[in-house]
Amino acid sequence: MNFKENFRLQSIELNEKRVIRDAIHDYIHVDHLIIWRLINSKEMQRLRRIKQLGGTYQVFQSAEHSRFVHSLGVYQVVRRMLETECLTNALSDYDKLCVMCAGLLHDIGHGPFSHSFEGVFEENHEDMTVRMILEESEVHDILVSLYKQLPQDVASIIQHTHPNRILIQMVSSQLDADRMDYLLRDSYMSGTTYGHFDMSRILRTMRIRDGKIVYKESGVQAIENYILARYHMYWQVYYHPTARSYEHLLQSIFQRVKDLYYDGYVFQTHLHYLIPMLEHRFQVSDFVDLDEAVILYYFKEFTREKDFILSDLSSRFLNRHLFKYQQLKSQKDLVSIKAIAQTKGYHPDYYIVSDNQKQIPYLHYGESGELSEIEILDSEGCLSPLPMKSEIVSAILNSKRFKSDQKVFFPKEIKDELSIF
Repeated sequence: MNFKENFRLQSIELNEKRVIRDAIHDYIHVDHLIIWRLINSKEMQRLRRIKQLGGTYQVFQSAEHSRFVHSLGVYQVVRRMLETECLTNALSDYDKLCVMCAGLLHDIGHGPFSHSFEGVFEENHEDMTVRMILEESEVHDILVSLYKQLPQDVASIIQHTHPNRILIQMVSSQLDADRMDYLLRDSYMSGTTYGHFDMSRILRTMRIRDGKIVYKESGVQAIENYILARYHMYWQVYYHPTARSYEHLLQSIFQRVKDLYYDGYVFQTHLHYLIPMLEHRFQVSDFVDLDEAVILYYFKEFTREKDFILSDLSSRFLNRHLFKYQQLKSQKDLVSIKAIAQTKGYHPDYYIVSDNQKQIPYLHYGESGELSEIEILDSEGCLSPLPMKSEIVSAILNSKRFKSDQKVFFPKEIKDELSIF
C-alpha cells in the first residue's frame, strides 16, 4: 500500500479541534493531532524565547512578539491557502500535511537575536531548521511517528527541492505565507500601518496554471499594495538606524566573546551553552538549549568580566546605551573615524561599524517562468510576469534606482569629534 496516495487528513484529525486566539488572524485553527504535537514540541516552544524582530523593539517599544506567534501565523496563512478553491483540488492530502508542517516549522532554526547570532557564528537558520527536522529532535520524532519519509518531505519544501513547486511557493517565494504574516504582524505589533495590505483579496485571486501558483489580473492592485507595504516596512521599521545600532552592538559582543575564546582568555563565567557553537561541534540539542534568556544571562555576567571591551559593550547593551550613527560619505572618512576612536581608547574593530542597507522591492527574471516570479493570469488565459501588468512595479524596475543607506555607528562619547565629517 502506498502511504502517500492512501493518506487522508481526516485520519489524523483531533477529536476536539483547537483554536488559538491571534491578534492578526483572529483564530488559528488546529484540526490535526500531528500539528498540535508539533506546536507543543520543545523546538517550537523555544521560539517563545526568540524575538521576531531582534532589536526593533528598541525603537518600536511594543514590537516584542516572538517567532513562535509568527510561526503559528504562517501555518494559518498556509491553511487559508489550502482552503481556496484552486488549491483544495490541486493537492493531495499528504502534500497538504507536508506544507502545513513546513509553514509551522520554517523558523525553528533561528538562533538568539536571529540574524546577529547568525552573522558571527556563521550558522544559517534555514540549514539549522533542516537539521532539526532531519536529525534527532522532538520534531523529528513526531514527524516519523506518522510516516518515516515525512521529515525528508517537509525539509525538501524548506530547501526548495520538493518536486511540487506549489508547496515551495506557498512557504518561500516573493508572495508567500511567511512574508504575508510577518508584514501584517510586524506592522501591527510595531504600532505602524506601513505593512497593511489586503491578504484576503490576494488569496481570492490565486489560481493554478502549469503546476504553479499564479494570480488573476483583478488581483494586481492588491499585489502592488503588498509589494509597497514590504518596501516601506523595510525602510521605516526593519532598517531603522536605531534598530541597526542595537544589532551592531550585539554583533560586537558576540565577536568579542569569539575572539577572546580563541585567544585563550579565561572567562569568569563558564560558557557552557556557547562552547559548542564557538568550537563548531554542536548537536541539535546544543542549539535548542540556546535562547535569548540564556544569552541575556551571559551578557549580565559579562558586565563583571575583567576584559574592558566585553564588559563595556555588555553594559551598553543591557542599559540601552546604543551606538550613535551618521551617514558615511566615503571609505576615507571611515578610516579617519576609526583612527579617532583608537586615540580615544575605543578599539575600532568593536566600536566602529559601517553597513550599507539595500532593498529591492521586486525581483524580476523575465518570462522564463522562474519560481520567484509573480505571474498574472489574464482573461484570455495567458500568463505574464507582474511587471508587464503593473505600471507601478514596471516603473520601479525601469528606474533602476534602488534605495540604499550607508551609515557608520560609533560610541556616543566620540560624537563631538566626528562633527567635521
